[in-house]
Amino acid sequence: MINIRPVSDLRNKYPEIEELVLKENEEVYLTKNGYGTMVVMSLEKYSDLMKEIELQNKLEERFGDVDMENFLKELEKQIEDPNTKFLTHEEVFREIRRKLND
Repeated sequence: MINIRPVSDLRNKYPEIEELVLKENEEVYLTKNGYGTMVVMSLEKYSDLMKEIELQNKLEERFGDVDMENFLKELEKQIEDPNTKFLTHEEVFREIRRKLND
């Protein structure tokens, strides 16, 4: 459920907001004069969100704008294909070292 509260609740009902954010791990959307102004979330949730954004940015830098859902579906097909050759961790690291040294 989306929690929308007036910004005055930060002052008047802080314990309620804190419980929603910390104990129930939910975001609280704050409004001022009926318009959305900010979102309150736990530091842990914020950190997770920033990590997800950072990962997405790195993937876009490396692969371009990729539809990750389709990308993962294609990977699943490859995994299920009996003709797919899997590498050992030694082979993977050897290939990475080779590419780093080129």
